[in-house]
Amino acid sequence: MAIIKAFCGLHPKAEFASAVAAPPYDVLSSDEARALVKNNQNSFLRVNKSEVDFSAAESQYTDKVYLKGKENLQRLISDGLMVQDENESFYLYRLTMNGKSQTGIVSLASVDEYDRGLIKKHELTRPEKVDDRADHIMTLEAQVGPVFSIFKQNESIKNLFSNLTSAPPYIDFTLDDNVRHELWIINSTSDVNSLIGNFKKLDAMYIADGHHRSEAASEVCRRMKEKNKNHTGNESYNYFLNVVFPDDEMYIMSYNRVISDMQNLGMSEIIEKLSSSFEIEKSDSSVEPTEPHVIGIYHDGAWYKASIKSDSYDKSHPVDSIDSAILTKNLLGPLFRIENLRTDNRVKFVGGIRGISELEKLVDSGEQKMAFALSPVTVEQLLAVADAGQVMPPKSTWFEPKLRSGMVVSLLND
Repeated sequence: MAIIKAFCGLHPKAEFASAVAAPPYDVLSSDEARALVKNNQNSFLRVNKSEVDFSAAESQYTDKVYLKGKENLQRLISDGLMVQDENESFYLYRLTMNGKSQTGIVSLASVDEYDRGLIKKHELTRPEKVDDRADHIMTLEAQVGPVFSIFKQNESIKNLFSNLTSAPPYIDFTLDDNVRHELWIINSTSDVNSLIGNFKKLDAMYIADGHHRSEAASEVCRRMKEKNKNHTGNESYNYFLNVVFPDDEMYIMSYNRVISDMQNLGMSEIIEKLSSSFEIEKSDSSVEPTEPHVIGIYHDGAWYKASIKSDSYDKSHPVDSIDSAILTKNLLGPLFRIENLRTDNRVKFVGGIRGISELEKLVDSGEQKMAFALSPVTVEQLLAVADAGQVMPPKSTWFEPKLRSGMVVSLLND
């Protein structure tokens, strides 16, 4: 069963949506966010990344920063830029990039289902980041950053989404990145019940992006239950803001790697040492893999195509068969002694949205020694890892386009 719950969402008035809606808090540094909001007093970054209203010397993890976010949210409401629906509703959110669309449902998801593993995850979380988002939620008394999740598409939901989005959207705007954002408010009793009934038939939902936000919601629920002697399980803190998209509409980009230490090895020596695991040949052009088990290597102004040998990894293992895991196990570890990608500062990660040119730039500048271009992880691989209860290699998935924060907010009202 997959529980989705309608709610009285807070959202921008249509005419203010393009100014209010903002990138997720965790895709920008604080300095990048400050630059972005400089000429936009109403950006939602002032709510979900409110250190932008302080100097760079101020820690983002302080009560006064969280309180500033609450103040900014209240200002958006009091100034009439954001309004709360009177009726419990679902919201259909469509993003279109490069002619490809994905339509998801904005709803509340059950913390209990998350805690019981029915909303499946594939990443580890860091306690300090969980506490940050939990403190943020409790101070604002609102969930402002949605979790981005996946469900396995079926014809009933596909047809329902199609019918419900046949009318003009309430919000419709396109920003400088050429991503179109559309939002429909679904509040008729029959449509709400139909959506709930269809999702109940699903076995599970899968977190794509937002593991710290979902874990923070669980932490908030735990804290609030301890305070509430009359806890019933129906309070708003028992749910978290979630946008769920069908698996067949997901677009995952590569998540590439660069390293700053080659252990004084030359390219010819590297090719020789890797001969048991890879077939490596120099390429006349850049290597940007589009299919699994091919890795592009860039060093000293030259590209190399590294084809992974089929007997060098466990094909049946959902994690070990992923190219980023193979790269670490068969190359980064044995050659460069980089084994723990979560703690080793000699390896950096570059989202596929930045392109191959970013890898070349980092190496050509001397900032990094070598770059590795990976093929995108497939949705099927991600779901297989989650179904197996395992963890993806660090920084393996880069989802595009990104949800805009501030499109719909869930207020905690009890």
